[in-house]
Amino acid sequence: MENPLDGIAEALNALAPAGGGRAPEGLAPGDLVAVNAAFGLLKRMVDAAHAPVAAEIARQSRVELGKDSLAKKQGFRSPVALIQAATGSSVGEAFKLIQVGEATAPRTSLTGQTLPAIHPAVADATAAGTLSATAAAAIITMLDRISARVDPTRLVDAERELVTLAPGLRADELSRLLARAEAHLDPDGLEPQHDERRAARSFTIIERDGVFHLSGDLDIETGAPIKAAIDGRVSQILRGNEGASDEERDQRSVRQIRADVLAELCAHAMGCEQLPTGPRTTVIVRMTLEELHTGIGAATIDGIDTPLPASAVRRLACDLRVIPWVMGSDSEILDWGRDKRGFTRAQKLALAQRDGGCACCGAPVAWTEVHHILWWTRDAGPTDLSNGVLLCSACHHRLHDDGWEIHIDGIGTTAKVWFIPPPWLDPNQTPRPGGKTRYTLTA
Repeated sequence: MENPLDGIAEALNALAPAGGGRAPEGLAPGDLVAVNAAFGLLKRMVDAAHAPVAAEIARQSRVELGKDSLAKKQGFRSPVALIQAATGSSVGEAFKLIQVGEATAPRTSLTGQTLPAIHPAVADATAAGTLSATAAAAIITMLDRISARVDPTRLVDAERELVTLAPGLRADELSRLLARAEAHLDPDGLEPQHDERRAARSFTIIERDGVFHLSGDLDIETGAPIKAAIDGRVSQILRGNEGASDEERDQRSVRQIRADVLAELCAHAMGCEQLPTGPRTTVIVRMTLEELHTGIGAATIDGIDTPLPASAVRRLACDLRVIPWVMGSDSEILDWGRDKRGFTRAQKLALAQRDGGCACCGAPVAWTEVHHILWWTRDAGPTDLSNGVLLCSACHHRLHDDGWEIHIDGIGTTAKVWFIPPPWLDPNQTPRPGGKTRYTLTA
C-alpha cells in the first residue's frame, strides 16, 4: 500500500457498516464484535502509518547530532520521549514504533539504489493492517537475535510463516509461538545460552562506608523466583496506595520498597524452620543494657564491621530472630534473649478482629505483623493480646523512628488502640485513635 493514510481511510469506512456510529449499548452482539474488529484494524493501520514517522523522528534525533537533535530541540531527552508525549504511550510502545519503522522502511544503498526492507514480510503485513506494531516488533526482535546463527533462507521462510500465524493471537500466545519458533530455528542455541548464563551467575555483598552494596547477575532460572517474590510484595504495597490519601500513602520509593521487601524475605527465612537457614541462623548483637533500654549509643553485630546506632538495633530486636548479647558495665552477659517469642495464629486473628488491619494506616491484615507494644527484649513484654498490635512494616518503622507510643484501652477484641505522638510533633501529646476506633461511631 503506497500511501499508509489510505489504509486509515479504509479502516474508518469499515466502522460505518459495522455500526460504529451508534452508541455501544444499542449494538447487537454481532455488531459489537464487528465494531471491535474494525477498531482493531483502525489501530493497526494508524500504527502502520505512524511507524515510519517514528523512525524518521529517531533518525533526526541521533545522538551524534547533539543539540541539533530534533527531540532535544523540542525539549525532550530522546525521540522515545517525544513520541510518548504526543501519543500518551508507554516507553515500550514508543520504542516498538521506532523499531518497526526502521525494520520495515525501504533502504537506500551507497550507490543510491533502493533496497527492500530488512524484514519485507513484516513490512507487508504491517502495511496491510493484519499485523500489529507490537506483534511486528516481537517478531523482528526474535529474528534479529538468531540471524547470525541461522541460514538466511530459513529466516525468510520463517518470517513469512510467522506473519501469517501471529494475527489474532494474544500477547502470551504470541510469546509462546515465538519461543517455539526460536527453538525450532536455532535448537542448538538455547541450551548453550542458558548454560553460559547460569555459569556466569554471581552475587556479592560488600560492606563499605556503613552501607551494604549488593550486586548480582542471575540467569532466569535462578532469578525468576527472586523477582517473583519481590515484585509480588511490591505490587501489594503499590496497590495499597491506589485511592489512598496523602497521609495514608506509603511514601517510600519503589527502590526503597524493594530493599525493604528483600529484608522482609530474609527475616522470614531466618524464622522459617523449613528453610536451610532454620534456627541455626542468628543475628548476634553486642550492646550494653543501658543502650538497649535508652536506644542511645552504638552496638556491633557479629561478622559486620560497621557499628549500628542502638535505635536501629532496637528495631532489629522487634523484627528479626535476634539474640541480643546484653552486657553490664563489666561486659558480663546478662541475657541472651529467647528464641521463640512470636504471637500465635489465633492471637493474630483476634488482633485482626480488634485492629482491622494495620492499626495505624489501615493496610490489610495480610500485610501486617504482630508487634509487642512493650518490647519483647527491651521491656520483657508479654506475648498476649493486651501487649500486641498489628502494624505494617512501614508504620512499624515510622513509629519507632519518630518516637510514638502505643496504648491499649480495654481488653480483648473490643479494646481500643491509641497512638501517642512524640512531643516534637504534638507538644500536648494528644492520643490519636487507631484500629477500628477511627471508623466506629461513638453513639
